[in-house]
Amino acid sequence: MSTPETSLAADLKLLRVLECHPEYSQRQLATVLGISLGKTHYLLKALLSKGLVKAQNFQRSDRKLGYLYVLTPTGVSARLQLTRSFLARKEEEYESLREQIKSLRDELAAVADTQCGIAAREPNSIELASRKNRGAHS
Repeated sequence: MSTPETSLAADLKLLRVLECHPEYSQRQLATVLGISLGKTHYLLKALLSKGLVKAQNFQRSDRKLGYLYVLTPTGVSARLQLTRSFLARKEEEYESLREQIKSLRDELAAVADTQCGIAAREPNSIELASRKNRGAHS
């Protein structure tokens, strides 16, 4: 199931690829994006219906007609806006992860310090045996 966030990320990836490679077929787009051909078709149709991309016919080298998927000016603006919001979201996630990592490191350090303190105060079994032996010889 796709969430709005993953859908926006997929749209952004597709817009970025189309901006550089408008000549790619849907099959090539699917391969580059790492998604199914059906999902690629669905995403492309959505971008076409929103007016972010337009399809233009062109002649492929194998004498078949193909499409150029060209970003419209609205598509370029949308790609920039999606990039800005995606970057802002990732920066927030990054800061949150940094805080979690720091907290976990602090927690581990506190546990290690506590364990070291306990180990320093409690004699080990060799020390106990040695004390017993000394007590027996006195």
